[in-house]
Amino acid sequence: MAQHGPEPGTILNESGVPTEPRQAATVIVVRGGADRLELLMAQRTPKARFMGGAWVFPGGAVDAHEGTGDAAHRAAAVREVSEEVGITLPDPAALVPFARWITPPEVSIRFDTYFFIAVAPEGAEIEIDGQEIVDARWFEPGRALEGAEAGELLMVFPTIKNLERIARFKSADALVEWASAREVRPVQPRVEGQGEAARIVLDDEDDV
Repeated sequence: MAQHGPEPGTILNESGVPTEPRQAATVIVVRGGADRLELLMAQRTPKARFMGGAWVFPGGAVDAHEGTGDAAHRAAAVREVSEEVGITLPDPAALVPFARWITPPEVSIRFDTYFFIAVAPEGAEIEIDGQEIVDARWFEPGRALEGAEAGELLMVFPTIKNLERIARFKSADALVEWASAREVRPVQPRVEGQGEAARIVLDDEDDV
């Protein structure tokens, strides 16, 4: 069983009636081919009320005009990568499903987030938006986890758990090949405790 503190800015739901999760999409942009594995992470502005200062994968909520279902998630994923880090992903259909996380029902602001893997276009350069995102860098997965453990990089629970899985692979090609053959199952942690004692708990890590 894994545990972690709630995301910065998390408000627990006191009504007892779960909020309907908002649909969202996130992209793990990778590079390195058969030789290595690096992934792109972006730092949210510390001014943000929710998850301020956290290092995350580029992503965000699905806009109403993008529709519903898989096509909407892919459209949102491509749009968010372009808006936040200035990288154009040419083909939404090439995104590889990797994970799906649903915010615990005990939290008031909830998301149903689909994670995709995308191979960075050749020669892609980062251009941060400077508003929602204030920094972005390429990391080896193990180095990102070391930074989180040392307190150098603020990360939230889903990011850490996804990084732990990604770190098992030695190359971008190996990760993409594995994800392409995997059936994604939704992961929904729960919250134990209240206030400063509240913890995000994941009972079955096999689904991650």
